[in-house]
Amino acid sequence: MADIIQLLPDHVANQIAAGEVVQRPASVVKELLENAIDADATVIKLIIKDAGKTLIQVIDNGKGMSTTDARLSFERHATSKIRSAEDLFSLHTKGFRGEALASIAAIAHVELKTKQEQDELGTQITIEGSDVTSQDVVVTPKGSSISVKHLFFNIPARRNFLKSNTVETRHIIDEFHRVALAHPNISFSMYHNGSEVFHLPESKTRQRIVNIFGGKTNEKLVPVEEATEVLKISGFVGKPEFSKKSRSEQFFFVNNRFIKSAYLNHAINAAYDGLLRDGNQPAYFLNLTVDPKSIDINIHPTKTEIKFDDEHTLYAILRSSVKHSLGQFNIAPVLDFEYDTNLDTPYNYKDKNASNPTVEVDRDFNPFVEQQTSGKQITAFKKQTPNNWDSLYVGLESKGTRSEHDFSQVEFESEEQTGSIFKNDASTDKVQKTYQLHNKYIICTVKSGMLLIDQHRAHQRILYEGLLRNMTVKEAVSQQLLFPLKLHFSSNELTVLEQMKDDLEATGFVFSSFNQKGVNIIGVPVNVPDSEVSIILEQLISDVEQEVPDSHFSATDLLAKSMAKSLAIKTGQSLSVVEQEHLVNSLFACKEPSVSPVNRATFITLNVDELDKKFM
Repeated sequence: MADIIQLLPDHVANQIAAGEVVQRPASVVKELLENAIDADATVIKLIIKDAGKTLIQVIDNGKGMSTTDARLSFERHATSKIRSAEDLFSLHTKGFRGEALASIAAIAHVELKTKQEQDELGTQITIEGSDVTSQDVVVTPKGSSISVKHLFFNIPARRNFLKSNTVETRHIIDEFHRVALAHPNISFSMYHNGSEVFHLPESKTRQRIVNIFGGKTNEKLVPVEEATEVLKISGFVGKPEFSKKSRSEQFFFVNNRFIKSAYLNHAINAAYDGLLRDGNQPAYFLNLTVDPKSIDINIHPTKTEIKFDDEHTLYAILRSSVKHSLGQFNIAPVLDFEYDTNLDTPYNYKDKNASNPTVEVDRDFNPFVEQQTSGKQITAFKKQTPNNWDSLYVGLESKGTRSEHDFSQVEFESEEQTGSIFKNDASTDKVQKTYQLHNKYIICTVKSGMLLIDQHRAHQRILYEGLLRNMTVKEAVSQQLLFPLKLHFSSNELTVLEQMKDDLEATGFVFSSFNQKGVNIIGVPVNVPDSEVSIILEQLISDVEQEVPDSHFSATDLLAKSMAKSLAIKTGQSLSVVEQEHLVNSLFACKEPSVSPVNRATFITLNVDELDKKFM
């Protein structure tokens, strides 16, 4: 029998490796930015076109490469980061797999220009699908410039799986944020389709966070500093009152490398226990410095997951450090029932001497004696009884007679009755048709048995179809606010809101200004309290980021779902009989009353036969 096992060609092996390393344009951005950082660059520029599908270019002023290194950098398992297997457990750099550039070059057109400081001329290499098409000497500044064009040009099936430009750009911005936050000592800039998106000069960590997420972020941050033999923690956490439902402001860095860890995230949530509203997530930007030998980075192709030797110790230290910072800056509540604020002394009184109070006493004063004051007579504690007390009863008729003052003609003042939203049938003989169970379900009788309706899902369906109708017809009613609302969001969140602006206005929102400094709202939809506006918009942003819609995604539909979920009556809310009946009638007036906007059942039917079987 002939041999059937054979070695794969290099270009096929590179394409297989690219499946692990390069999942989308954001993966290329991550690898190229990390290579620039490893080259000791102080200024890094990222240029993308068409969400990275057409061009991804990273320019840095790092050390550069020689002609031989530039050529070898595109070979598989060629790296300057490690020399032996032991080096994998003592890493101080970003990339180390030795497959990044080789994998990228296998599925794109790559052009590299690089020059070292001591060289007069640099090297230019052009590669298309792992094949080197040219290698020339070129005049270029110190550092490296690598351009990746036409990503997945030779794998059309893989290219078809990419999402819309909006979604892919959001992923690129996320990777850019992760690298920029970990290295505030490096200047970063990002350009998309010729326009500048970010310009982040060299700064401290706090200023880098403010430059990325907006000026109002500064007042939300609480510093965290802790140093132990096992772990060193530095960074910031957010104040509880500024927490959001999304996880967009949660960043863990281990030795300046972004990671994801549900275990450490649980430690942060434990530190915030009792301080957050239900469903809200804390914000944190924490850098953990540990011994490289105590962690294993190479357990995931993207290197975003790390295995720790002693996770329990890290958990305890992290939880205690965050809790201590929240308490130190008076974020955590402190109760002192014996404290009296009247005993506080103002700071400007600390150097003043206490003066004895003066008391003046009128020794001739007698409260039981009439006195003459300013020509008026004042009588104290003297009760005067009227002499003509019998005149008080003049005008009353004798018993048995009637007059115009008879009590039969007395009119009693009654309370004014105001109109109600629903028609109130005051008849006592009306049979109640609906009942509320545990403030969650509405029981309604029908001919075949009974209906059990989930009030939250049912109201979601009612609001969803109403919002869709308003957005389609564009006849939504808006109520003007007495005082405009000014809300602040990060640049990424503002981008999402700007895309949804037209649909938001179709639902009843009115914006007076919409810029990078914030959003001013002067009108909101009817029945939407102004206190819920920020919660609704944050929920909308979270839904857009979590669903990651593709090119076929309808912004109108997602907006209607998100607003319906935020405005629907919640489980545990008590409803009157009139409100229950109105909810039931409105539900069955919908086009799809049986399911909620997310395709979950709104009610179930229990037939009499099914109930009879329960008693057999």
